[in-house]
Amino acid sequence: MKYLITIFSLIFLIQSNQAFNLQKKKSEEKGAFEIVSSHSKAVILYDKKGSPLDSIVANLLAEDIFKVTQYKPQVLTEVKQANGNVIVIGNIGSELIKTFVNKKSVTAAFLKQWESYVYRTVLNPNKKIKKAFVIAGTNARGTAFGVFDLSKKIGVSPWNWWSDVPVVSQKELVLSQEDFQSKPPSVKFRGIFLNDEDWGLQPWAAKTFEPETKDIGPKTYSKIFELLLRLKANTVWPAMHPSTKAFFHYPENAKMATLYEIVLGTSHAEPMLSNNVDEWNEKIMGRFNYKTNKDNVFKYWEDRVKEAKNIDGFYTIGMRGVHDSGMEGVKNNDEAIAVLNEVIQDQRGLLQKYINPDVAKVPQVFTVYKEVLDLYKNGLKVPDDITLVWTDDNYGYIRSLSNAQEQKRSGGAGVYYHISYWGRPHDYLWLSTTNPYLIQEEMMKAFNLNNKNIWILNVGDIKPAEYNTQLFMDMAFDAGKFQETKAIKEHQKQFYTEIFGDKNGQQIGDIQSEYYQLAFERKPEFMAWSQTEPTTPIFNTAYNPLVNGDEIQQRLDAYAKITQEVGGIEKQLPENLQSAFTQLVGYPVKASAAMNAKFLYRDKALVYIQQGRKSAILYKEKANEAYENIVKLTKDYNELNNGKWNGFMDMKPRKLPVFENPEINLNTVSSKEIIGVSVEDTLTTKEGIQILPTFYVKDSVSHFIDVFFPESKNASLKWKFKSLPNWIKASALSGLFFPDDNVLLEQRIQLSIDWKNWEKAGKPNAGNVMIEGDGFEKKIQLTISDSYANVPQNAIVEKNGTAVLYADSFVKNLPFGNLKWALQKGFGHSKSVMQAQPLTNQILPDDKKTAVLEYELFTETNNDKALLSLVAIPTHPLTTDGDVRVMVQWNEESIQMVNFKTEGRSKTWKENVFRNKAIQYIKVPIRRKGKQKLKIFMVDAGVLLDYMVLQTKQNTFPYKLPEETRLKN
Repeated sequence: MKYLITIFSLIFLIQSNQAFNLQKKKSEEKGAFEIVSSHSKAVILYDKKGSPLDSIVANLLAEDIFKVTQYKPQVLTEVKQANGNVIVIGNIGSELIKTFVNKKSVTAAFLKQWESYVYRTVLNPNKKIKKAFVIAGTNARGTAFGVFDLSKKIGVSPWNWWSDVPVVSQKELVLSQEDFQSKPPSVKFRGIFLNDEDWGLQPWAAKTFEPETKDIGPKTYSKIFELLLRLKANTVWPAMHPSTKAFFHYPENAKMATLYEIVLGTSHAEPMLSNNVDEWNEKIMGRFNYKTNKDNVFKYWEDRVKEAKNIDGFYTIGMRGVHDSGMEGVKNNDEAIAVLNEVIQDQRGLLQKYINPDVAKVPQVFTVYKEVLDLYKNGLKVPDDITLVWTDDNYGYIRSLSNAQEQKRSGGAGVYYHISYWGRPHDYLWLSTTNPYLIQEEMMKAFNLNNKNIWILNVGDIKPAEYNTQLFMDMAFDAGKFQETKAIKEHQKQFYTEIFGDKNGQQIGDIQSEYYQLAFERKPEFMAWSQTEPTTPIFNTAYNPLVNGDEIQQRLDAYAKITQEVGGIEKQLPENLQSAFTQLVGYPVKASAAMNAKFLYRDKALVYIQQGRKSAILYKEKANEAYENIVKLTKDYNELNNGKWNGFMDMKPRKLPVFENPEINLNTVSSKEIIGVSVEDTLTTKEGIQILPTFYVKDSVSHFIDVFFPESKNASLKWKFKSLPNWIKASALSGLFFPDDNVLLEQRIQLSIDWKNWEKAGKPNAGNVMIEGDGFEKKIQLTISDSYANVPQNAIVEKNGTAVLYADSFVKNLPFGNLKWALQKGFGHSKSVMQAQPLTNQILPDDKKTAVLEYELFTETNNDKALLSLVAIPTHPLTTDGDVRVMVQWNEESIQMVNFKTEGRSKTWKENVFRNKAIQYIKVPIRRKGKQKLKIFMVDAGVLLDYMVLQTKQNTFPYKLPEETRLKN
């Protein structure tokens, strides 16, 4: 695989003597810098008086160059020792850098920039040094970011160690880099929360990587901190579950954070850099109750502040229970607010005493999470200099953001966001499937509403959340690149291309897009339709094999497609890319597909046994095979790279029912039929005649008939269509089943209409097809509707009692002033949601003076009680006092207000996060057949409208996104 990246400029990788003369000429120019060539090998010089991090990154850069070229540059600390070509690393204001770069060559504004860096190529800075390539930061982390950007340019991925992403070997390495000055990061503090580490990071560290501590200790944290810097992140909230000792339990952990200049913080449940789960000893210290045990709690915090006074840290202010629970000893919100006011005052007193008399200069956060949000909404006052950290609802939807007044706070605001979660209504700790488009939409919304002082990502175990972690940190570093949804597709392509090459990058990006989209419909961890806390047994899925074109088979086919594509790529990838591919693509895709197959085949077995199908047994076996496939995939993952990741991948976090091999009890339903026949959408028959869904004139849609081997039969069976009219097209005209054949036990026949022959036949409005066999005959009726003979081409129409239209299928999109509905391409179930903009907290009056979307559709029925379902992305109000409303007008009926807002952990909210849909239903009278008009008015900013479903009959609401009901020619 050739490796070539252009970010700020070109990196020339020289591989032959033929290019030598040209390269030599270029190297004499100011912009070109030979790191390794046949006549020159660079050394690395860093400032020994600078930060210890300068030494760390200088030596890591030497190792990175060695990985690429097999030459390891000497790392020096004295200018007089350096000669030839020198890479110089240090602070922009240091004496070392001043000998190479005039401080006046950068602007005064740049010198004040947060975590920024410059590249400068300097010719002949002294008699011994021919050329210097200078990497200088405005602080140590800025320098590190410049160094690791260089590492990435020469082909060392940030995920080189953590995902075994290989480098491309080069004999010669020449950098062509114009002088460059970076922008400051978009978000000041950017980092990860290591959470729910019990099934991956901790057991792997304890047993495989760091057995000397049998825990996540300094050796593991050094690798984590290096990864953070390579991702241009700077903050960590350490692991804190009972399986892990507290961060301060190992003194070397804090020293390591200081060496790597990583900012230390703690989660919403851990005030003052403490770890209550491990450090609060109730037997010795009493209850964690500030009302009844204030002295002990206060001393507990005081001891930590004294211990951590030299740590670069963010102090979590406030108090909750010992482990992610509500505050102890309070009976109501008023009492809780009174206690919290006292707690905050006392905590800030400690910071004044031990850290800085000016407490406003001590970084502090107040995380508005779970019940704390209710306290804040009910009047809790948080000092202005404390950073408000808003949170998502644990499933990717931010509960609230700063309003106009809160955006003026001197402490600013930030976001704590989950891509991994343990808790109600169900965990998702196994695979990382949060849709990148959702992350983009929510975090750009936060950024644009000035919530950008700190962003923390709950990554669980880090693996297998590599891509979403990369995306989150890239957005936090340069939010300007991610303002539009199209950035996601571009980012995915770039990420996978940089690792797997141009040949595979686009295809892998497309596979991963589909992987995330399928999981957006339903996460693999949610496929048992079960819940936890309390834990429930598994239930049948909501996917229906008999309606909507067979929702189960469509989902199985979608997973089979990307699994097959993954297998095709695996076969042609070189050996050195196989491990990275398994970790980043292969395992997540295959394991997710297998989890879906496990439950979808189970459902098929249970539905088909009720029809008396012999194939039910086959689907039971397929479900069991899917489980065994996950077992094997997980074993293979843990054996990668000679067991490097042994213990990291657990296929049963918390051993919840969804992860088990499901019990499938098939209670045989005997059938008197010689041959079984099942018709799409028909659960009942009319006078023993099964009826196909209606066909519409000149519409190319097909409907299926299943012919199957009854469970009770043992002889071979033949079937065929008898006297099939020439205007009916069938995908098969006959079939043959054998009782001992465990593969062919059923056959699906797609029926459609040949409209030319239908016209020649006199345009019949109905017809029958007859399936016959030995001693068997079954009549199936079909009907033809010409209700839409005169509607415009490609119009959306009601078909078989249902009309489906996507949010971007408007006939008019009418802005009002600066108010508008904006398309978010790629996002949502329809991949075309419409968002109410701009994102302000403006509540509009209940009239028509606002932006409006207008839709047209055609119906063939009258119905005073038709039901219109509006499906939105289940976002929350932008601010604590907001709503998620639209106004809806059907034809000339009265305007109705619709609100997608949910409260707390209500039943509706749980349903919403499981399916990533907020659905509101309104009755719409259809007083006449034909054209109907629908208008949707903007009310609250941020609403994301996805699609609408009109039902004129008592049809089953489709779980899977149905196709728009257009007339297909």
